Amino acid sequence: MTVDDGGAGGELPAPADEPAGHPLTKQDFEALARFRFGIRRYLRFSEETVRRHGVTPQQYQLMLALKGFPGRDWAVVRELADRLQLRHHSVVELVDRAQGQGLVERAADPDDARAVRVVLTDRGEQLLGRLSALHRDELRRMDAALTLPRWQAGD
Repeated sequence: MTVDDGGAGGELPAPADEPAGHPLTKQDFEALARFRFGIRRYLRFSEETVRRHGVTPQQYQLMLALKGFPGRDWAVVRELADRLQLRHHSVVELVDRAQGQGLVERAADPDDARAVRVVLTDRGEQLLGRLSALHRDELRRMDAALTLPRWQAGD
């Protein structure tokens, strides 16, 4: 498929994000809307819960990314930026604020003098444990609302 560029000298290639498969049915739209509603309900629960415990949603996500990092309980800022889908300088500011609250700390990497590890403090571990248990319980309650839509073969 090509797209007319409005007379600027030819046709442009079709965007890479063109949908594949058959057009969506009414049931498909309902399933997508139900799933999106479930995601938003969960995110709102998460935002309100973590704020009641004195941290921002971003600080909770930072702590979770550290504790849930594959194979270890620490990460460097570059890795956290990737996990959180944030820019490097935004993660540096986030780590600074979390460190100011005693949730994380920076530690020298014994294998690379240039690298700095970000690790949870005992306070951060305790708070993360409490918050994550509440999130797990909410996900259990929302199981049906967060079930992925089922698509027909070929869609």
